[in-house]
Amino acid sequence: MEIIDLSEGTRIDYFTCLEEWSEEMKDGVCRKECWYNGMREKGLRVKLARNDSGTVAGMIQYAPIEHSWVEGKNLYFVYCIWVHGHKKGRGDLRKHGFGTALLQAAEDDVKRLQSNGLVVWGVILPFYMHAGWFKKHGYSKVDRNGIRVLLWKRFSDEADRPRWIRAKKKPELVPGKVVVTALAYGWCSGINGMLERAKKIYIEFGDKVIFREIYMSNREAIREWGISDGLFVDERNIYKGPPLSYNKIKEIIGKKVRKL
Repeated sequence: MEIIDLSEGTRIDYFTCLEEWSEEMKDGVCRKECWYNGMREKGLRVKLARNDSGTVAGMIQYAPIEHSWVEGKNLYFVYCIWVHGHKKGRGDLRKHGFGTALLQAAEDDVKRLQSNGLVVWGVILPFYMHAGWFKKHGYSKVDRNGIRVLLWKRFSDEADRPRWIRAKKKPELVPGKVVVTALAYGWCSGINGMLERAKKIYIEFGDKVIFREIYMSNREAIREWGISDGLFVDERNIYKGPPLSYNKIKEIIGKKVRKL
């Protein structure tokens, strides 16, 4: 196993979240690349885990918390840590220590950068970024918002506890129309692809559906809405777990249209 920094030759692995075989994931690559180019200047760090055969098996991305959707200072925030777990493509590469090695590499890097700690997030359900996995690696819970848990590992006694920014604003409704609102941050190709699918779908409903896209690349927008990513159909945020498929998004919008 080898932990490496992102390079020109491994960017496509990163932009597709290691799922270059997925057509849906490819939908979000352009957004991810734009986000990366902007965040790189703000301190974004990316590390990859490569196995003995040279295959990239996992990735972690983290940046100063001041640019995330979490309140905090002089800390680094992990957007995601991911080891390829599908049978397709490069295969299921979990349970080989790649995640642990990536997290340790990030901790070592953040200590070298003299940050007061590393902040991670997870969910209470074991389908992605399981909070329990981080607890096993020495992280402590500091905040919770629904199924999402915020955890951290302090590197200094001077570290201030981070906290979630809570959801606040909801989209404005338009009488006689279904309003689809996409909140686009850009960190995740899976979410990016979902938003791209929503843009294609709303056109199929003609003038019955209005589509709005709001870019969440600044703290003011995140604090206003209280979240970084979202896909609203009228006032309901339909993105609550894994990114939704084309058919699922179309089904949800279609039900609202039929009720007009």
